[in-house]
Amino acid sequence: MARTLLRLMLVRAGFNVSEAANGHDALAKVKKNRPDIVLLDVMMPGMDGFTVCASIRDQEETADLPIIMLSAKTDLDSINKGLRLGATKYLTKPISPEDLTEHVRDALENAPIV
Repeated sequence: MARTLLRLMLVRAGFNVSEAANGHDALAKVKKNRPDIVLLDVMMPGMDGFTVCASIRDQEETADLPIIMLSAKTDLDSINKGLRLGATKYLTKPISPEDLTEHVRDALENAPIV
C-alpha cells in the first residue's frame, strides 16, 4: 500500500517509476537497469533497506547513485545508520507529495553526472 501511494505521488509529479517487491528484487533491478535515483524503506521483506543501501554503495557502477531512505523508523540511531551507510537523504513517514517530490528533485539535481 505505501509503495503504491509513493508511486502515485511520483508519477503525478512526472517521474517514471519502477517498483521492487523486496530488497533482493531492488538490487537486481538496480543492476539490470540503473535508475536515476533509488527510494528505499528501511523495513522491507527479505533484506532491509540498510543492507540494500550498503550493497548499492559497494558496487562501483552504482556507488554514486542518489539514494533516499524513506521510513517510519524515526529514531536517531536509524537515521544516523542510514546516512552512515550512504543514503543521500533520510526522510521520515508520513511525507506529503510536495515534500517527497521536492526532495527527489533536489537529490537528482545534486547528483554527480555519470
